[in-house]
Amino acid sequence: MLRPDEVPVKKLIAGQIGLLGCNMRSSKEALIGDTIHHVDEQVEILPGFQPLRPMVFAGIYPMDQSQHVNLRSAIEKLTLNDSAVTVDVDTSPALGHGWRLGFLGLLHMEVFSQRLQQEHGADAIMTAPSVTYKIKLKPTKQIMKDGSDIIYVNNPAHWPDHVKIEETFEPMEYLGSIISLCMERRGVQTNATNIDNNRVMLQYDLPLCEIVVDFHDTLKTLSSGYASFDYEDNGYQSSSLVKLQILLNGTPVDELSNIVHITKSQTVGKQMVHRLKDIIPRQMVHIAVQAAIGGKVLARENIKAFRKDVTAKLYGGDVTRRMKLLAQQAAGKKKMRMVANISLPRETFIDVLKK
Repeated sequence: MLRPDEVPVKKLIAGQIGLLGCNMRSSKEALIGDTIHHVDEQVEILPGFQPLRPMVFAGIYPMDQSQHVNLRSAIEKLTLNDSAVTVDVDTSPALGHGWRLGFLGLLHMEVFSQRLQQEHGADAIMTAPSVTYKIKLKPTKQIMKDGSDIIYVNNPAHWPDHVKIEETFEPMEYLGSIISLCMERRGVQTNATNIDNNRVMLQYDLPLCEIVVDFHDTLKTLSSGYASFDYEDNGYQSSSLVKLQILLNGTPVDELSNIVHITKSQTVGKQMVHRLKDIIPRQMVHIAVQAAIGGKVLARENIKAFRKDVTAKLYGGDVTRRMKLLAQQAAGKKKMRMVANISLPRETFIDVLKK
C-alpha cells in the first residue's frame, strides 16, 4: 500500500491505493476487468467485461526512418492510457518499417493522430483506413493439411492472389444497423445501389424532423465513421402529427411543447417527463409533470416539495396539537400551489430538448 511509501499489507479495502508486482512485460497484458487471486484459490471472474474489438485499421510510418525510435516511443506512451488501440509491427516496401494500428472508428483514429502530433511532436504518415475482410481460399493440398480455408485480412499488402480466392466476405453489420436506424426514424426506402464492392448507396424518404437533431451523429456512430449523409427537400406529405404538451401542475408550458408523430407520442412523452423530473430543481410546492395530447395524459412524474418539520418544536402534550400543525402546513401548501409560479432555469429548456 502507498502511504506514500510502500507498506506491505495482506489486503486492500475500499479507498486504499496499492500496487502489485507481477511478471508482466507489457501494459497490454493487464486488461481492464481482470480478476487477481491467489494461485491456490478458485474465484469467479467479474462478469460484464469484454475486450474492445478494433473496427478500423491503418498503417503508420515515420516521415524519416531515422525517427523510427521516437515514433515508437510516442505510440507506446499513448497506448498506455488508450488500451483500445491495437499495435502490430508492419513493413511497407515504399514507406519502410512501421506499425498497423487498430481503432474503434475514424474519429478514434483522428484523435490518436492529433495526439501524436500535439503531445509528442511526432510527424508520421497515416495510410488510408480499412476494415477486416474474410476470405475463403480455394481448396489445395496445403489448406487441407492445415485444416482451415478461411483467412482474415485488414492490410491490402496481405491480400492473396485472385486465383487462390474462392469467395470474399465483407462486414455488413453497418448496413443492417443503418437500415434499422432509417426504419426507426420512419423512413421509406426508395432505392439501394451497390456503388462498388465496398460501398452501398441507400435512398430513403425521411421526415425532416427526424434527421435535423442527431441523425448524422447516430449514423456516424453506427458505421464507425464510414457512412456519409446528404439530403434534399422532397416537399410536404400527409402525416399523422399531434401536439405533445408538457404540463406543470396542470399549466401548459408552450416552450416545451413538441410536434411528434402519433406513433411516437407515448415514448417521447415518457422520455420528456422523466428527464424533466431529473433536471427541474425542487421547490416549495409539489410539482406534477405531465405529458398530454389534448385532454389525454400520456405520462406523469412527481417532484416532491421541500418540507419543513413543523412538529420539531413539540416535545409532548396532546396529539391534536401535532395534527393541527400538520393540517395548517397542508393547507398552506395547497394555497401556495394555487398561486405560486414555478420557475424554470434557462438550462432546463436546453437540456430537455436534447436527444
